[in-house]
Amino acid sequence: MNWLAQIAPTIATALGGPLGGIAYEAVSKVMGISQDDAKKMLDDGKLTADQIASVQQAEIALKAKAQELGLDFEKLAVEDRNSARNMQSNTHSYIPPFLAIGITVGFFGILYALMTDKVTKSDELMIMLGSLSTAWTGVIAFYFGSSAGSQAKDQLLHQSQPTVTK
Repeated sequence: MNWLAQIAPTIATALGGPLGGIAYEAVSKVMGISQDDAKKMLDDGKLTADQIASVQQAEIALKAKAQELGLDFEKLAVEDRNSARNMQSNTHSYIPPFLAIGITVGFFGILYALMTDKVTKSDELMIMLGSLSTAWTGVIAFYFGSSAGSQAKDQLLHQSQPTVTK
């Protein structure tokens, strides 16, 4: 959703964190549609000029609500990831690394098998590959961090006006 970060960075950041529902709610209210329809529309990314204008209005409304509630979406997203990492450090559970290894082996194993014609391509296999691809992205974000928040921050800095001090 890089396109969304360009026109509505607060909404894009909220969608990437634990408060995604608030972002969908803001868009749905401005557009007069359900939250499910707002999610489908944003996921699809094929918006008309009027819909883009509505998303930008929702951006303004979400910024106002966040300021009113004292929310910092990027900080909340970082805290959410850190709490998961801290839990792993404190419990020393073998399950997250075991799942990460299983997802990685499964993802690259299916890719290898498809590229070398060891398996027959099927809809079921492609669904499993898509699911493993999504899960593997989550594994990488968990262990190495996500660049989505960094990109949103860079965009916000780019759009900001520098202050002049005398």
